[in-house]
Amino acid sequence: MYFAALLARTEDGWEASDTELDDVETLSDLADLAREASPDEDTVLVLIEQEGGWFGVVRVDGEEDPRVYVSDAAAAARSSYGEILLTDELLGREPGDEGPDLDALDLDGTEDGEPDDEDADADDGAASAGGADAVPHGPVGDAQVLEDLGVSEKELRSMTEDAVTEIADALGASEVLETVR
Repeated sequence: MYFAALLARTEDGWEASDTELDDVETLSDLADLAREASPDEDTVLVLIEQEGGWFGVVRVDGEEDPRVYVSDAAAAARSSYGEILLTDELLGREPGDEGPDLDALDLDGTEDGEPDDEDADADDGAASAGGADAVPHGPVGDAQVLEDLGVSEKELRSMTEDAVTEIADALGASEVLETVR
């Protein structure tokens, strides 16, 4: 089960709204959605959690690039919402670096030095595991994303099960968040 909410910081405190992410395909789309929640270019947080799996925080401050933190990249990679947050930049990859260069591979088997069947089977296993290894287990991103709002890097990294509620508590926004849960 997923939960996603926007917390917009205003002069009067935090305002919360639940958000539907079905039409969001990229981090840029998500940042645009967050900006729409605050016409005054105030800070907007997008909080996403998969119950018992992972959580993510996206911070948008006006027109600046979004800052992202994901608690468990490997778990998030198995989620359509997580895939939105796990950009190549966040994972430390070159854009489009999704695995082996298919143009460089001998796919027709006509070249000399073709591996025997046992080597090919081992290579197939390594290739399929290689995609999963490209996404680290554990947190990725900017763990200081909420530092100036009162949630330290250490606190953020220690959050697990009910992180969105814990973050809202620390920000003084738990009551407004509960109205959209």
